[in-house]
Amino acid sequence: MSDMTSSEEQLRRRLLGDPPGHVLLGWLGPLVAAVVGGVLRFWDLGRPHQLVFDETYYVKQAWSMLQWGVEMRNGGPFGEKPDEAFTRGTLDVFNSTDGDLVVHGPVGKWVIAAGEALFGGADSSVGWRFSVCLLGTISIFMLGRIARRLLGSSVLGTIAALLLAFEGHHFVHSRTGLLDLILMFFALGAFGALLLDRDRSRRLLARRAVVAPAEQWADDRWLGPSMGWRPWRWVAALSLGLAAGTKWSGLYFLVVFGLLTVLWDVGARRAVGVRLFGFAGVVRDGIPAFFTVVPTVAVTYLLSWWGWFVSDHGYNKRWADTHPASATWAWVPDDLRSWWNYQSQILDFHRGLSTPHSYQSNPWSWIVMGRPTSMFAEYPKLGEDGCTVDMCAKVITPIGTPTIWWLGVAAVLVVLFRWALGRDWRAGAILAGYAGGYLPWFLVGDRTIYQFYAVAFVPYVVLAVTYLLGMVAGGPDASRVRRQVGAAVVGGYLVVTVLVFAWFWPIYTAQVIPYQQWWLHMWFPSWV
Repeated sequence: MSDMTSSEEQLRRRLLGDPPGHVLLGWLGPLVAAVVGGVLRFWDLGRPHQLVFDETYYVKQAWSMLQWGVEMRNGGPFGEKPDEAFTRGTLDVFNSTDGDLVVHGPVGKWVIAAGEALFGGADSSVGWRFSVCLLGTISIFMLGRIARRLLGSSVLGTIAALLLAFEGHHFVHSRTGLLDLILMFFALGAFGALLLDRDRSRRLLARRAVVAPAEQWADDRWLGPSMGWRPWRWVAALSLGLAAGTKWSGLYFLVVFGLLTVLWDVGARRAVGVRLFGFAGVVRDGIPAFFTVVPTVAVTYLLSWWGWFVSDHGYNKRWADTHPASATWAWVPDDLRSWWNYQSQILDFHRGLSTPHSYQSNPWSWIVMGRPTSMFAEYPKLGEDGCTVDMCAKVITPIGTPTIWWLGVAAVLVVLFRWALGRDWRAGAILAGYAGGYLPWFLVGDRTIYQFYAVAFVPYVVLAVTYLLGMVAGGPDASRVRRQVGAAVVGGYLVVTVLVFAWFWPIYTAQVIPYQQWWLHMWFPSWV
């Protein structure tokens, strides 16, 4: 090996660390976990054949978008209670002239609509849940690969995928036609794309910092060499635009992940000896990143509303007709002005959402699943729906698997400690996921919010737990005894997690069980 090649390899290891081993396990482990998780999620997906929780909005809106391109208002002979008619196959439950005021972007509903179209109609409960379930299954594989790259271990990547496969909150959302798992999926996709960008740009930086430095950047020690074209940033930006087009809370991930990727670049420039590494990271990387990511997110979000722009029925579509533009804004098309006013109405709705609800919760309780949202509940009597006792319960409650969430409390404290005192970039990346999906809800204390929003940061809870389990198992330099004990502890933890998941299975999947048995399953939220 030449001195130049050796120097590049040393610098690359400094920038990227040792590559994960066990390449085959790195693919097969997450894939097997995704297959297992997928079988569990797709099993009896159509149960119950009823609109569950906020499916009453998004499933019907998705079907409406397939017909008119926009969400239409409930109407017709069914008045304000169209759900029963809809699930019986009477899909014409809309007023075909009036668009509805909806407060979330179209992307998630187009995802749900794809499943409805695939199964030939919205009266298929499998169809209206299919796309979300597919994304939930794919996200298991994605998280396994992301954890492998982030933590540098194929074994830990497999563990992360297995944990997500048996995580109850993610499981219930994967089987329900709601928007929050779709938001989680696109945010996770952006996180993974930025990890790929980090590795690619650092490999390129190592090469350019070593090869002919006198010619390439000896006169530019203040800024350092360029990291070249960043295609994975475009992918991340597209994913973040789709996240924002699903729910506006996706914009929080844009802010946090944008800062994260620039901080990674600052650290890389420092590692190769750039003198003004902070200034260089902002000028050479941060500013281009801003003009790559932010416009892409904005354009993606705008294009996601194409159905509204081409339809004649969209809510607020004719607002500009009765609100002429001033001379300053006369150049803006009327459709765009009407759309912008629509966005302002959505913002006003979110700002003013403070109606008390029996299942609203404080974000502090989310990390221990302290106030799970009841998504579906029926209480059959003897002889009804297979009930064999005086009274039964048939419920869906998205309780996160306690062994994951409770250990996650300790894990996030460890991760915070390792980032603050050890400057572990992996810990910082995990905390960024918490910051994008969790911390913003503490800033809206007057708003009515619910624990089911927590699915947006479930992957980072799993990553934090996996990080902690990796410490328990011991690294490559640990003694044989330490690694054996660590492997036994981690293996036992995984077995217990699967058993706890199985315990909650009846209330994840709306099984008809005796009322007293249901109450035993609910000891956890009642105790918290």
